[in-house]
Amino acid sequence: MTSDRSAHPALIALGAVGAAGAAAAVWGIGIERYLFTVREVTAPALTPGSRPIRVLHLSDAHMAPWQHRKQDWLASLAELEPDLVVNTGDNLGHRDGLVGIRRAFAPLAGIPGVFVHGSNDVQAPSPRNPLKYFGGPSQKHREPELLDTDAMDDFFTAELGWQGLNNAAARLDVAGNTVDLFGVDDAHRDWDELDVLPDALAGLGSRPSDASVLGVTHAPYQRVLNRFVDFGADAVFGGHTHGGQVCLPGYGTIVANCDIPLKQAKGLSTWSHGGRTVPLNVSAGCGHSIYAPVRFACRPEATLLTLTARSA
Repeated sequence: MTSDRSAHPALIALGAVGAAGAAAAVWGIGIERYLFTVREVTAPALTPGSRPIRVLHLSDAHMAPWQHRKQDWLASLAELEPDLVVNTGDNLGHRDGLVGIRRAFAPLAGIPGVFVHGSNDVQAPSPRNPLKYFGGPSQKHREPELLDTDAMDDFFTAELGWQGLNNAAARLDVAGNTVDLFGVDDAHRDWDELDVLPDALAGLGSRPSDASVLGVTHAPYQRVLNRFVDFGADAVFGGHTHGGQVCLPGYGTIVANCDIPLKQAKGLSTWSHGGRTVPLNVSAGCGHSIYAPVRFACRPEATLLTLTARSA
């Protein structure tokens, strides 16, 4: 009687791979998606002589009403005392998500803020095969469930005092600085109307010589970033990518769900176009679809970005 001992190393290796996979799943589903993080960075972007502006950049909450830990953490961010809130969309993640958004953002009332929509502020999420993201940006769901976007917008504008920048512009006084802001609706769904922005900016009236300009988009597609730079943005804010959501340790983002270079799919970098280079902050977001409850090597985040004056 003989035994085949050559199979033992293969079985051991297979078992090790299975154990590592299980451990990664436990970490990503049960631990890391709750490790909410504030990323603090600084970038020179304002006109010379401007006072610093502390910007709280929030994105991709994908809120469901039962997500109390996320709501509590978001509510606590008011303690950072930002000068400006920039919300780059995908706030809702469930038909009743506004219940959680109200609880999360209520402490930010009275702080100047702006917001744009992501598609999940309009359409409820649906189950999808995550492997399809490797084939390119996700496609539109054929028969989406529509959410109460108007109620969310009314909460943001009437109760928090924020300005909507969906294919629009606004002028705010922020920490003693005049700031012109403009933005677009979700470029991932081709809802962006870039050609209306010059008129929207012109409608604000003559720009003071010391005013700074910020561009806001949900999905940071290259066509949007390039036009924002053309329109005079001194810094640009985006979301949508989730930072990849599931990343490879030591490598980083493996999919961005848009055409931004993967190395710029999260965090602070710069974007160059037409002879100008400006800071670009892409938030990895603080949430996930209820159908993909995992984060791996990509913690949920908000950004506290201090914008400072450029050198004269």
